[in-house]
Amino acid sequence: MRIEQLNHVALHVRDVRASCLFYGEVLRLPPLPRPAFDFPGAWFAIAPDQELHLIGGRSAAVHSHHRGGHFALRVDDVWQWEQHLQRYDAKFVPPKRRPDGAWQLFVVDPDGHWVELMQPDSAPPH
Repeated sequence: MRIEQLNHVALHVRDVRASCLFYGEVLRLPPLPRPAFDFPGAWFAIAPDQELHLIGGRSAAVHSHHRGGHFALRVDDVWQWEQHLQRYDAKFVPPKRRPDGAWQLFVVDPDGHWVELMQPDSAPPH
């Protein structure tokens, strides 16, 4: 008996439409078909067989921080992502190097959920 992989991350959001704009346009995740649940939401692909599920109807505040309560997405070029996020006027923490040499930046979604974008190699900034 074993766990095979992470299947999906689910986030409880206040405004499904605003969250769809953020995850679909700003983070460029492709939308997925969603079963006809009796509550609002949306699904996005993260990677093959990995998904993000947005669940509407959140009314309580989100208590998230970049050092806890976040999820990470591996990216190809963290500095291009930084420039992209600037064009969208997204709230984010600029790239910094981790002790293992990887680069990471953190961006905040419309509800206050933190998402890490990380580049695992030790390439220097552009």
